[in-house]
Amino acid sequence: MRALVIGASGGIGAEISRQLETSGWDVTRLSRRLDGLDVTDPASVDRHLGQLTGVFELVFVSVGILAPSGSGPEKALGAITAGDMAQVMAVNAIGPALVLSHIPRLLPKERRSVVAVLSARVGSIGDNQIGGWYSYRASKAALNQIVHGAAIELGRSHKGSVCVALHPGTVKTPFTVDYATRHKTVPASTAANNLLSVLDGLTPEKSGGFYDYAGKEIPW
Repeated sequence: MRALVIGASGGIGAEISRQLETSGWDVTRLSRRLDGLDVTDPASVDRHLGQLTGVFELVFVSVGILAPSGSGPEKALGAITAGDMAQVMAVNAIGPALVLSHIPRLLPKERRSVVAVLSARVGSIGDNQIGGWYSYRASKAALNQIVHGAAIELGRSHKGSVCVALHPGTVKTPFTVDYATRHKTVPASTAANNLLSVLDGLTPEKSGGFYDYAGKEIPW
């Protein structure tokens, strides 16, 4: 079995890769840090994904930022800036969309395959009770729509495909160190194990959904 992990040098991506390899998977890892893959650059995405051959039974997309370097998620409307919002959108929504544009040719058509994209519960409009974090919330809501649309398209050509957005919980990584004080955190190894367990239980009928680390569906 072959897996492709995008963002494989980050906390969750690295653990997903490690646990899959421990289970006997042949894992192809791509990341900005190790390979120079820049998901905000269409040419970089085309170059790195365009050279991939064969098919992958699992594609796991684990890229994202809370805010640009030197900034933080907005706590009020007055903190919104066009440049910061554009950068968060580029990494969290447009980047995964560019990756997904290559996915149809990389999946087997005649058997089960899984495409999983890391999202976040704060991208849920129905679950938003406190506001704030405008760019991050909006980028994840946009990502969820992209994943849902991709699932519909893949379902037409790849009948055994499962394409979903996942919420990993609050994971103890450098990504969340400044924002996790009010939330219970779990190690990246636990989060990865949880997410892989969820993916194991999903069928094509569940494709297009948004699920948390326990397999519970999250409202859009």
